Amino acid sequence: MIKLHSLLTFLALFPFFVVTACGQSSSHNQKSNAMEQVSHKPNNPYYSHTDTSKLTISDAEWKKILPPDLYAVAREADTERAFTGTMWNDETKGTYYCAVCGYKLFKSNQKFTSSCGWPSFFEQDNKESITFKPDNSFGMQRTEANCGRCGSHLGHLFDDSPAPTGKRYCMNAISLDFIPDTSSENSKLNTEKIVLGGGCYWCVEAVYENLDGVIKVISGFSGGTVANPSYEEVCTGTTGAAEVVEITYDKTKTNLDEIFKVFFTVHDPTTLNRQGADVGTQYRSVIFYRNEQQKKAAESIINELNNKNVYNSPIVTTLESFKAFYPAEDYHQNYFNNNKEKPYCKMVIQPKIEKFEKIFKDRLKKK
Repeated sequence: MIKLHSLLTFLALFPFFVVTACGQSSSHNQKSNAMEQVSHKPNNPYYSHTDTSKLTISDAEWKKILPPDLYAVAREADTERAFTGTMWNDETKGTYYCAVCGYKLFKSNQKFTSSCGWPSFFEQDNKESITFKPDNSFGMQRTEANCGRCGSHLGHLFDDSPAPTGKRYCMNAISLDFIPDTSSENSKLNTEKIVLGGGCYWCVEAVYENLDGVIKVISGFSGGTVANPSYEEVCTGTTGAAEVVEITYDKTKTNLDEIFKVFFTVHDPTTLNRQGADVGTQYRSVIFYRNEQQKKAAESIINELNNKNVYNSPIVTTLESFKAFYPAEDYHQNYFNNNKEKPYCKMVIQPKIEKFEKIFKDRLKKK
């Protein structure tokens, strides 16, 4: 039972915690850009929804570019008043970006309405989107949250949200730009491709076709020295190409972490140039990354799996810069669904699908 003295003390201090919980101070009553649909800013040459390269820009330069109220929060760690605008309790479906540099931070399905009066999220978009550092200002020990691309102040991270993470990303609305799902730009931004090789592409294709969020899977070839090689040429092992699948997925329904978790679940990444009876460089375990985000995400999960000794041997999956993808002949596409009665499909592909369906049963497409 809470003692009466403690309860009265808490109630007396409660308004102070509400005002300062998220930001450094409340001396500015900034006008929020809540729910503003922003895809480009002509006066800000660093703003981009697609560029993920790190920015090292001086505060003096940012001060010339940013509106005064945004600069105060983003570069001086000021805060806006609680319950500013409508972003804190708006449930519109869409994506939230850094208002300074345009970096993707959150999706609407990671947001919840909290009583603090600031936009609150229980999870960030990816491991790189937000960085953290200790904040001991105002006699409190807190964790400051900053944009992973430009380092601008966003708000704070607290351990008091509901499931599934228990985290509350308490953000200043002025630090966020919002693009609703209905916009054509957001639809384009929410689609991404990744090329993976995990042995025979018939197996990998059959698995990913059942993952919720995957839009399209195409079997084909990447890497090597021969443009648009045939299946027969690749089978010789002399082209340097690997059997791969090109996966197009909706980033609002799945993400790189999940794509890679499936990848490392349904094939053996510890056998060099081999998957079962399929032997040769064309069957190597490989990730063809298109940008630094994909490369870092791949490095991260490989390091994590190795450090935790998930496999008895080290992972030999190679990370190769994507150059080109060449679709395989038509009869290779959707091979499992078209040839379920063939021995290879029954003995090799079907067990992989069953393993995937057992482990990722909550992530299967609804049929």
